Amino acid sequence: MPISPTPRLPSSSAAAPVVNTRVALAVATTIFFMWGFLTCLNDILIPHLKAVFDLTYARAMLVQFTFFGAYFLMSVPASRLVARLGYKNGIVAGLAIAAVGALGFWPAAELRVYEAFLGALFVLATGITVLQVAANPYVALLGPEQTASSRLTLAQALNSLGTAIAPIFGGLLILGNTVKSADEINVLPIAEQLAYRTQEAQSVQGPYVGLAIALVLLAVFVYLFRLPALNETTEQNSSDKHTLMEALRHRHVRFGVLGIFFYVGAEVAVGSVLVNYLSLPNIGGFSEQQATHYVSAYWTMAMIGRFAGSAIMTRFSPRLLLTLFASMNVALLALTMLAQGQVALYSVVAIGLFNSIMFPTIFALSIERLGTLTTKASSLLIMAIVGGALIPVLQGKLADHIGLQPSFILPLLCYGYIIFYGLWGSRPAAGIRQGA
Repeated sequence: MPISPTPRLPSSSAAAPVVNTRVALAVATTIFFMWGFLTCLNDILIPHLKAVFDLTYARAMLVQFTFFGAYFLMSVPASRLVARLGYKNGIVAGLAIAAVGALGFWPAAELRVYEAFLGALFVLATGITVLQVAANPYVALLGPEQTASSRLTLAQALNSLGTAIAPIFGGLLILGNTVKSADEINVLPIAEQLAYRTQEAQSVQGPYVGLAIALVLLAVFVYLFRLPALNETTEQNSSDKHTLMEALRHRHVRFGVLGIFFYVGAEVAVGSVLVNYLSLPNIGGFSEQQATHYVSAYWTMAMIGRFAGSAIMTRFSPRLLLTLFASMNVALLALTMLAQGQVALYSVVAIGLFNSIMFPTIFALSIERLGTLTTKASSLLIMAIVGGALIPVLQGKLADHIGLQPSFILPLLCYGYIIFYGLWGSRPAAGIRQGA
């Protein structure tokens, strides 16, 4: 039978009143804002650490590799942790782990060792992985099943708001001073070189310690707030211990894992090559500085689409909208590949708008009617975010061989798969029961 529209509290909480689901949703969305903020700070860390440690581009990109690698490596342990603690306490644990990672930037800066920064970032990303495993299904289950996609889309809009604000604060606090090039640093006396690198390494200490304090305060707030526990959809409510393979036996889960993999891969791939694409003479001919404004527009349109999509999805089928939006992106990518000038420019930026509802919709449809298997499916879906590390690399290799503009065939095929998922792959098998 379908998940109950009204969350039921465990008997141990019967005597303690809890807030209504709207207030609980408002509290939960602050979590999405915070991890969006933390995730987007990577875009500030990469150029900063590259300058501080005089890194090659390949070594500097270990920041993203470490971050996305944590999703893949830690999703299963995160699932076990959330299954043991429940959603609410899982969110608290994720915030606490992320705070430890943020605090780790202090000794990393004192040591002035790049690998120490990567270690702190891995712990931070592990905390965000736990948050993803706990908070995504929690928001989806925090009300009627038919509006789960709408709630997740709204929460993801707050995530996008965090990604829009983070570069501004990061630029002011971390990149506030002019970063010297490697050649400029090399002409300085050795003592001044050491002093400069020390100062630049330590410039991340204040912002990340501040974030650690904010994460701890948010964890305490969530812990003390009387949120619905929703333990009836975790293994806390079942004497059986489920496995990942049990979740994968469900068709809509299997196809959903691939859907998240291809969607995140396509989104990150398009965003990663935007500056280079818009700098092409036959597209925009912009400088890198000018092109970044359009990159900002790409992500801002995703945020706008999520706020609008949250309202639209209360009236229309999420499967229908997912299919329509994926079809629009296939058409826009075809224009991106074949057109030139302003048509190509605006078509690639508009992809951000139609990306908006995809992640929350695929996620919500993939955990539909799973009952106590929800946390296992959630960990598989979060693990699939590793597509954001792999698909861009494949597009880069493709661009090296056939050119940047034709290489957009890869994300086009990814969105083609999402059309299939919306039309057929997202539908649970007939007769599926909760936790079956």
